[in-house]
Amino acid sequence: MPLALLALAISAFGIGTTEFVMMGLLPNVADDLGTSVPTAGYLVSAYALGVVIGAPLLTALGSRIPRKRMLVLLMAVFTVGNLASALAPGFGSLIAGRLLAGLPHGAFFGVGAVVAAQMAREGRQARAVATMFLGLTVANIIGVPAATLLGQQLGWRATFLVVAGIGLVAMASLARLIPPLKADERTGLGRELRALANGQVLLGLLTTVFGFAGIFAVYSYLASMMTEVTGLAEGSVPLVLALFGIGMTLGALAAGPLTDRALRPTLYGSLAALALVLTAFHFTARTTWAALVTVVLIGAIGFLTTTPLQMLVMNKAQQAPTLAAASNQSAFNLANAGGAWIGGLALAAGWGWTSPTLVGAALAALGLAVAAVAGFLDRGAEDSSRIVARGPEADAAAETGAAAETDAVAETDAVAGGGT
Repeated sequence: MPLALLALAISAFGIGTTEFVMMGLLPNVADDLGTSVPTAGYLVSAYALGVVIGAPLLTALGSRIPRKRMLVLLMAVFTVGNLASALAPGFGSLIAGRLLAGLPHGAFFGVGAVVAAQMAREGRQARAVATMFLGLTVANIIGVPAATLLGQQLGWRATFLVVAGIGLVAMASLARLIPPLKADERTGLGRELRALANGQVLLGLLTTVFGFAGIFAVYSYLASMMTEVTGLAEGSVPLVLALFGIGMTLGALAAGPLTDRALRPTLYGSLAALALVLTAFHFTARTTWAALVTVVLIGAIGFLTTTPLQMLVMNKAQQAPTLAAASNQSAFNLANAGGAWIGGLALAAGWGWTSPTLVGAALAALGLAVAAVAGFLDRGAEDSSRIVARGPEADAAAETGAAAETDAVAETDAVAGGGT
């Protein structure tokens, strides 16, 4: 199973790199294509729009496609989108390429999260999902800075050519390492939609929107805060972003075991801690060492929320978790856009460069309130720390990569049969 998870992590690394690298390449793209930086910023929005549209659409279209094949097809779309971006002759075609590259993002993480959980041993599903997301966090430490530097030295087109190459490697890894997982014949679009309409799933998605909006209200303006308030040079901004990525990785490493042990307490604790650390950043931003430590903490605590949120919606969607898991990725991107917008409103109102930190803290607290309401309404329900959907796909995984677990089940059955 570790090798199969590695294939998912490589794919997540490529997706994370292409998602965030554009922010650092906007000046280069604007100069090369003869447009302004604010106009070039639509390239970031185009990718996010692709995620929001593609997550439910592609997941629904692929509901009966075997999981392994679906993952490879999604990475193929990702690769073509990045290749189209690299070869785009003008701004309009680059917008289209970014939109295409974003389409498979949410669906991939939705399908990938279900696959990772179903391949894992009982009680370790959250750790498997968190391992996949490690690729996304490592992209922020290594992939984004390296790809930004490459684009600055060789041109932004070189960056997307390299990302397309990562996509090809990911496709090969998925085809070679993921066991053949059959699509559940009982799962169709209607069943997925009914699962998505579950009240607990909807509250989980709403928690994602509000809680993660708190992070992006700050992250979107982090560079400006560090230069205007902390007093760092512009050349230090990549280091700050790398520190944020290190925090994300630490959070991802902790999220898996904690979520496997206690899902809702992990979610409550991480959202409460996020509100506190964002409030603290309003004051620590004025001192260099304290600001840098706080940046790491924001990344760590913020990403600590992702695994319990993903596992919660997957579990509450019962036997049709894929669309819910993919929709959670759309919720993350809505949080991205919404948090940046609300944080920008605070700046436009003249509240100061650190005002997004308090806005972010309020959004995180609102996310905590939604999560608490969901937990109150869910009292007495089945343990939310375990994903329920383990149908034919789990059986296929057992046949190909979990023989030991199958033997243990068989032994248990034999003992039970001998005692009757």
